[in-house]
Amino acid sequence: TSITSAKIQVNGVHLHYQQTGEGSHAVLLLPGMLGCGQTDFGPQLKSMNKKLFTIVAWDPRGYGESIPPSRDFPPDFFERDAKDAVDLMQALKFEKFSLLGWSDGGITALIAAAKYPTLIHKLVVWGANASVTQEDVRIYNGIRDVSKWSEKVKKPLEEMYGHKYFAKTCEAWVDGISRFAEKSDGNICQQLLPDIKCPTFIIHGEKDPLVPRAHAEYIHKHIKGSR
Repeated sequence: TSITSAKIQVNGVHLHYQQTGEGSHAVLLLPGMLGCGQTDFGPQLKSMNKKLFTIVAWDPRGYGESIPPSRDFPPDFFERDAKDAVDLMQALKFEKFSLLGWSDGGITALIAAAKYPTLIHKLVVWGANASVTQEDVRIYNGIRDVSKWSEKVKKPLEEMYGHKYFAKTCEAWVDGISRFAEKSDGNICQQLLPDIKCPTFIIHGEKDPLVPRAHAEYIHKHIKGSR
């Protein structure tokens, strides 16, 4: 089955998404920081079972082809992404759907599953965190300067955004996510985890350079019945 690429107006912005498959189980793929459907989920769009699933990969506002607007990071940017993601799926006429989120997309998926429990079927997250520690801020500052990134990771993003937007948005992201560490508990969405009622699967890369393993363990501990 072919992959459709389109835009739809949601919450005052034109969100870009890709869709493929004709299965009864709808799945939304949520990309990580600076990523979009194509950069983060090319293999899934190509290879996931198209008879079982209808697969949608989106570009959050300010990322990928969902520009304009330019990406910004107000204090509620994760909540804004969660609302955009859910409203996008509703605009596409999916009554219930599962979320597969990685990194920032995992955080967005956690918030969406907690806030819109009647709409979310199942949840899978990897490389996600529910809070930001001072140690995390130190790690984030290590990626602030995109000229130090490996060629492999940098190249597709530079091709998509151009160097200037890519560099500026990465710096803005580091500032935006580091702000959570200024709160006493560094909280992003810890208080929402007990509200997640759908079956939840948490995956973590043992060598994840950006997200220490304790974050995955915390999420698992606070989502009842998660695996």
